[in-house]
Amino acid sequence: PQTDLVFLKVHKSASSTVMNILFRFGERHNLTFAFPLGGGFQLSYPNHFLARFVQGFSPSSPRRFNILCHHMRFLQPEVQKVVPSSAVYFSILRNPVQLMESSFVYYKGTSAFSRVRSLEEFLSEPQRYYNPSSGDSHYARNLMTFDFGFNPDGEVSAERVQLTLKAIEASFDFLLISEYFDESMVLLKEMLCWDLDSVVSFPLNIRDNSTKSPLPDTIVEKIKAWNRLDWEIYTHFNRTFWERIDRDIGRERLRREVKALRERQAQLARTCLQGTGSVAPKDIKDSSLRPLQHGSARILGYNLKQGLDKAMEHTCRRLVTPELQYTSALYKKQFAPKTP
Repeated sequence: PQTDLVFLKVHKSASSTVMNILFRFGERHNLTFAFPLGGGFQLSYPNHFLARFVQGFSPSSPRRFNILCHHMRFLQPEVQKVVPSSAVYFSILRNPVQLMESSFVYYKGTSAFSRVRSLEEFLSEPQRYYNPSSGDSHYARNLMTFDFGFNPDGEVSAERVQLTLKAIEASFDFLLISEYFDESMVLLKEMLCWDLDSVVSFPLNIRDNSTKSPLPDTIVEKIKAWNRLDWEIYTHFNRTFWERIDRDIGRERLRREVKALRERQAQLARTCLQGTGSVAPKDIKDSSLRPLQHGSARILGYNLKQGLDKAMEHTCRRLVTPELQYTSALYKKQFAPKTP
């Protein structure tokens, strides 16, 4: 199994769920994480990543960490200073149309979105509300392009698009697609030589449907045009994702493995969870399992069944622990003061 990993956590793309998978794997195998300095939750985002943003890194005696997975703006030469040269690099992408709709709700307080009532209003004349020099402008345009380290306001020439795609391909071993999450987990398992239980998950950091609304076609086309670089990245890597599946797994085995994964997840949900699944924040009984609420989204969480045996309770709790709480627990464990 691969234990040296770089996961570029792209915003609003099911990346918190992938991160939970990495946290559980790392904890089970006693791996080290490249945590943000001082126990924060982001690696000095939205600045480009620097090795010195990592707790415990020092240029004089460079320490290598097994897993780098917190929010960062990718810069490979700096990333290479904190992980072993054998590390596997991967990320996850989401359709830019849904990504922008999600960002609008989640980051409603940012400068580009705060003065408009709706995404429609913003897209009717984006240049009126969007200022590329604002410190938070990246949430409003080509967010994936930005997270990968490129300029979200760059011109969209065929040449530039090709250079961007080639640069991503040169840095990353594979990219997952959030719309095909279970298929992505089968590919992840295959690429990392992991077992099925290592890639099971419950969806984390998802918002309830009351804040979601279907987008009319005119808006969809405007979002694609406004996020043209993201659209080019997504369509290219959605295609190569399926090429990789066909080459390395095949559709027949993919179907079998996705079925096995879903059955295992359903079994764990029956064992672990009260009710049938996620619940509204106000209904989460254990405050330590309540996810951070952000913007005008309502982020759902889970209630665990009572009376589980100790080992099962631990397994179940880890599956539903939100990102911030899990980060804090692992950070404390990794940097616990040494007993004399």
